[in-house]
Amino acid sequence: MRCLFGVGMMVFGLGKSAKHREISASELAAMVQANQALVVDVREIDEFAGGHIPGAINMPLSTFQPSRLPDPNGKQLVLTCLGGKRSGMALDKCVAAQASVDTHLAGGFGAWAKAGLPVER
Repeated sequence: MRCLFGVGMMVFGLGKSAKHREISASELAAMVQANQALVVDVREIDEFAGGHIPGAINMPLSTFQPSRLPDPNGKQLVLTCLGGKRSGMALDKCVAAQASVDTHLAGGFGAWAKAGLPVER
């Protein structure tokens, strides 16, 4: 079924494409620690300012353009938001634009914070 916004194929009730790869907060923390991931947070500016994954780059979904994603310099790009819905929507935009980004944080920043991982403000 095509999403009403025309940003990709949608799975009923999940709000994300079947092609999205999810990683856990602990997996992402290990990747960040090993300098293997570049995190892009698609929450709005005020949400990001309230706390985010250390080193994350803010690219709000409201103005998100896959063509403006930073060069990860050999790292894996991982998208995140508060709970996983908006990062899934951003991934749909990436799929539509044929960008090679396919991974986001399961449970978003909420899962990161709940796991007691470091938060930057």
